[in-house]
Amino acid sequence: MPSFGYTVGPDTQSIGPFYLENCSVFMKFEDFKLPYGYPMPLQAADSGSTKINSRLIGCIPGRTIMMSQPRGARFRSGQKIIVRIMAANGICLFPAVLESSVNLPMPMLCLSYPQNVQFKEIRGATRVDVSLEVEATNISALEEKKSLGKISDISLSGAKIELAEAVAEVGEELQLALTVNVATLTRELSIKSLVRSRIERSTREYEEGLPAVYGIEFVENNEDQLLGLYAYVYSSMAQS
Repeated sequence: MPSFGYTVGPDTQSIGPFYLENCSVFMKFEDFKLPYGYPMPLQAADSGSTKINSRLIGCIPGRTIMMSQPRGARFRSGQKIIVRIMAANGICLFPAVLESSVNLPMPMLCLSYPQNVQFKEIRGATRVDVSLEVEATNISALEEKKSLGKISDISLSGAKIELAEAVAEVGEELQLALTVNVATLTRELSIKSLVRSRIERSTREYEEGLPAVYGIEFVENNEDQLLGLYAYVYSSMAQS
């Protein structure tokens, strides 16, 4: 997940009721240098609809952005859409208008190109790529569900976990059992976490047999467990 530098500038594009509070940072879309296939959730601007998964297919700078056609979702030409970009160190947001929906050479949405992209840095959100085995247990469900998998990136506040089975819904709690190595020390950790999002799986995750991908927030209160977790995160950052 990329981390973005930024500059402060005026907002020249209204996004109506959708905005990032306490934010005066705006960037150009082309400055992000996003790879093709990067997830960019969409949301209709004229309703309280949920975010719908979509991915970047391509763009013509200054003219249009091409996105994958979301499954089971219908947008109409001229409809206003809010586009989000999750970064390693924050969240980005910009409004667009659906200019057309085409089926050839593949189903895609053609969106208007944004003048500016609103960016808000999230403290403590800097993530580092890891590959750490984990066992996740749903402690919110009546019937305990477990799955093996791995943590693919981690920060002080949360992580991305990839599991062999879907064991939770957004808003439910998971107990994560993991073993971390810091220098010559090994620690067994049990970290309580909250599922914040269900992430669309990538081709790699599909091929590795890890179809359930979640964004989770750490909500553990035990200081000894947190001390071991933070030591591992800082050690991983130092080695990246």
